[in-house]
Amino acid sequence: MAAMNVCDQGRTKVAILTSGGLAPCLSSAVGYLIEKYNKLDPSIEIICYRNGYQGLLLRESIVVDALARKTASVLQAHGGSPIGNSRVKLTNVSDCVKRGLVKEGENPMQVAAENLRTDEITILHTIGGDDTNTQAASLSEFLLSHDYELTVVGLPKTIDNDVIPIRQSLGAWTAAEQGAVYFENIVNETSANPRMLIIHECMGRDCGYLTAATAIKYRERLRDSWFIDELSFIKAKKDVHAVFIPELPIDMDAEATRLRAIMDELDCVNIFLSEGAGVKDIVALMEANGEEIPRDAFGHVKLDKINPGQWFASKFAPMLNAQKVLIQKSGYFARSAAANSQDRHLIEKCAA
Repeated sequence: MAAMNVCDQGRTKVAILTSGGLAPCLSSAVGYLIEKYNKLDPSIEIICYRNGYQGLLLRESIVVDALARKTASVLQAHGGSPIGNSRVKLTNVSDCVKRGLVKEGENPMQVAAENLRTDEITILHTIGGDDTNTQAASLSEFLLSHDYELTVVGLPKTIDNDVIPIRQSLGAWTAAEQGAVYFENIVNETSANPRMLIIHECMGRDCGYLTAATAIKYRERLRDSWFIDELSFIKAKKDVHAVFIPELPIDMDAEATRLRAIMDELDCVNIFLSEGAGVKDIVALMEANGEEIPRDAFGHVKLDKINPGQWFASKFAPMLNAQKVLIQKSGYFARSAAANSQDRHLIEKCAA
């Protein structure tokens, strides 16, 4: 590819894209970025690529006009992404061709670079998790090798809070809070049936942060609740009795013995489970049985197809002599929320 010189000296044109799974920060981050650039210099052109890297490959974008700039603060009240997301890996050529994002024989990385050149982008903001910003880094290196004058700025969002070396990723605080709110309702199902086993599955493929943070936030909220012990309506029934995360091994027999005692005493057991906990063992068992492991464009195991919560339920239910099992996933509820005040403060600082 020939050397590219994106624009006239001193001219700035900004593009924003959000990518990967949702997190309670995308709408807020887009809003703050628009506000910051408009305050810095209203003449700076801003576009947003629709649906993440898919929009970049297809050159589908939205011009941020004067009215959008004036009302950008509205985005603080919303969850999701106002400009849309997608899961696209620029180096997965066959997947991009299959999805009609590039033609046979085209290099998605080069197509993305050419589209940035055509759109005369000088600053690209990517708001996403580990995969999104790793791609942004790769795209930046590719462009640099072709003399393309582009600044790529990645904002680290993920409810898993696993973007190394970032200490706190955007949206993780809100997701933990929302997961706690979710379980405040679900835990009441312990009263629906004797010997009830509830498994609250939280997102977190390789990192147990969200599950642990959700449990902590839930217990903080539980601490302020009142109960009537004389009716056997006690706080312990609504407590978290186990937290399982990917980073720690699980002794199923030892945990079953401990949890069986809790079931016998309280007539219920509540487990917080990270979706990635025990997945390596589950995948190994499936492969040993000759089953195909479904994976996404990035090669990640599709956890919704593996269904860890169901697997743990099938193991623990008979060991605890549970009469009824309820598996509930708070991930989509939590990740689609609007950013809370704590996250909005962090987002605003990052967008400054």
